[in-house]
Amino acid sequence: MAAVVRGGPTSRPKPRAKGQGASQLGASKPRASKASGYAPAKLGAARKVGLPPRVAGLVAAIAVGVGLVAAIASGHHIQNVAAGVGRGMDRQLGDLGFKVKTLTVQGATPMAQADIVKAAGVYRDEPIAGLDLNALRKRIEQVGWVKQARVVRLLPDAIVLVVVQRDALAVWQHAGQVQVVDAEGHAISEADPGRFADLPLVVGEGANDSAAAILPAVKSRPRLMQRLEALVRVDDRRWDLRMKDGGLIQLPAVGEDSALIQLDQLDQKSRILELGFARIDLRDPELVAVRPRDAAPPGQTAAGGV
Repeated sequence: MAAVVRGGPTSRPKPRAKGQGASQLGASKPRASKASGYAPAKLGAARKVGLPPRVAGLVAAIAVGVGLVAAIASGHHIQNVAAGVGRGMDRQLGDLGFKVKTLTVQGATPMAQADIVKAAGVYRDEPIAGLDLNALRKRIEQVGWVKQARVVRLLPDAIVLVVVQRDALAVWQHAGQVQVVDAEGHAISEADPGRFADLPLVVGEGANDSAAAILPAVKSRPRLMQRLEALVRVDDRRWDLRMKDGGLIQLPAVGEDSALIQLDQLDQKSRILELGFARIDLRDPELVAVRPRDAAPPGQTAAGGV
């Protein structure tokens, strides 16, 4: 799916079109250095006399060599000369149609695509040959959505960004901040937690890193999941399950699956998840301790009475 590329850059003026004045561009055309402007000027002259493209290219290459010798002889640093020549050739290729027209993002959801395109910083009509693909890839991989990226340049005018996207697993609340995290605990900073109300809430230090291990077991129990408000990480070693009605289920640091099986058996016997409770302590595998609410609703049996 091709994304719309932002408008032309303000820091890099477009070449003046034939018959177009500087006032129409909003800025005057920058004066080219001797090294960077020499070859394109010669190539333009070759076109005027009707030389074939290959011959014109040869003339330009010779001109570049002569320009390099002249620049070195005059005391210019070779790095500056090479950079100037490169910019000149990029502009020349741009005049031949080698400009960015489309930017396509593959492997990302529509929600993530806008952040990826913004981070790419690629503009329409930017010379495509001058793009630093490695730097572009690094900018994209700074986006929280992106786990891995690859950049493909398709001449004459297309850039393709192939990404491996991080999948949102949970909403993590810690130290006064709320963030969306993936299965590896990586925070997706661009994701708005308010748009992920269907994701489970995990709370506390280390909850982001440990959520992937506990959530499959909890999600496989619909009766528990529909009543769950949050999973709270305790001392970064075990979980408390906080229910929407205020009840608390304490899981052990080791053997979480066995503890949840005990909870299933208790619920099948007494429908305790429906009746409500103050606390269910599953930390001891030999003993399940249930603390009922202070007052049970009329007509119902307290959870501790099962």
